[in-house]
Amino acid sequence: MAAAPPRAPFLGLLSWPERQVVARALRTETVGGLVLLAAAVVALVWANTPFASTYTAIRDFHFGIPALGLDLSVGHWTSDGLLTVFFLVAGIELKREMVVGSLRTPATAALPVIAAACGMAVPAAFYAATVAAGGGSMDGWAVPMATDIAFALAVLAVISTHLPTALRAFLLTLAVVDDLGAILIIAVFFTSDLNYWALAGSFAGLLVFYLLQRLRVRGWWWYLPLGMTVWALMYNGGIHATVAGVAMGLILRTTRDEGEQESPGARTGYLLHPLSAGICVPLFALFAAGVSISGDALGQVFTTPEPLGVIVGLVAGKILGIFAGTYLAARFTRAQLNPDLAWADVFGLATLAGIGFTVALLIGELAFPAAAVGEHVKAAVLIASLTAALLATLLLRRRNTLYRRLCEEENVDQDADGIPDIYQRTEGSSP
Repeated sequence: MAAAPPRAPFLGLLSWPERQVVARALRTETVGGLVLLAAAVVALVWANTPFASTYTAIRDFHFGIPALGLDLSVGHWTSDGLLTVFFLVAGIELKREMVVGSLRTPATAALPVIAAACGMAVPAAFYAATVAAGGGSMDGWAVPMATDIAFALAVLAVISTHLPTALRAFLLTLAVVDDLGAILIIAVFFTSDLNYWALAGSFAGLLVFYLLQRLRVRGWWWYLPLGMTVWALMYNGGIHATVAGVAMGLILRTTRDEGEQESPGARTGYLLHPLSAGICVPLFALFAAGVSISGDALGQVFTTPEPLGVIVGLVAGKILGIFAGTYLAARFTRAQLNPDLAWADVFGLATLAGIGFTVALLIGELAFPAAAVGEHVKAAVLIASLTAALLATLLLRRRNTLYRRLCEEENVDQDADGIPDIYQRTEGSSP
């Protein structure tokens, strides 16, 4: 009986097709992250100048179709409307990971899923312990649970690290699983009064969406109005409308039929990813990150249990949760770490994962609507993300010489055939 082929090391070389997909996603996220950073800075400056009243007036300006229950403020449209595109793309990425990516088999999914689960559970526990000690509200327990991949990649771009593709791909997978956890939390714990008729209509629309995919019906003119109808019904049904985006992303087919150049999921993701990363998420940040950074407001962040719990959860909780989860999962599954890397590199990656921005701000708004503590929680998310970014910069820059060497080895292409030489001399790999 032939021996089983040796398992690829943890954080080892990706397959060539997987690397191409990851590289394209990371490029878009990095550019989008830089735009996101710029939007957050504009929001902070704008909200702390004499023109702050203009910022508030624009954010709170209402428009829409009242007869359909859609008379929303600009800030509300960005969180419930534009972020639906973000979660649609996240749903597509999750479906691809489950069908052809690192989550397709229990053996390959165990490590990132356990690491991501610990990276969500431990921050929530740290938040709960902090607010319990200070007599605060448990409503914000989910705020420090999510990693913002775009923000994290933007930090990498700013500090000019040469993080190997495998580390970046692992961070991307963690963020994808995080997004799934976040949307499940939003769907289950942050629902308003349910309208069962509207929800039934929304689920019926998702069923039609599924049937159109099964019947291989093509054409945006079918899916765009259907998607908007599903979104509106989901919103009126009392479940956060971004859930509709994830649901449609998971329904889209991510495997190609014979004769197809791209699957519907890949094609939709390719078209919407730049829109999501470059416009939708930055606009949400523009109207969500505008908080006061006066001395009194900052003092409230560190003396009020809820925002302090967010900072402790995002910084200490994320680092401990992801690192410990990854280390224990690797030991449990007997995964061998890439010999070119060390556990210090995983620790640096876990620190980078403490950057929680887009989804953390969204959950903060849902947990503390129209409350003064909500503004303090937003400020806490910004402070925690900045702290995590600075810590990650210190840790990852120390290893940048190693990362630069590994990146150079990954990209050498002496025969200029478009495929790095490392894939042609690595036994068992296929371009």
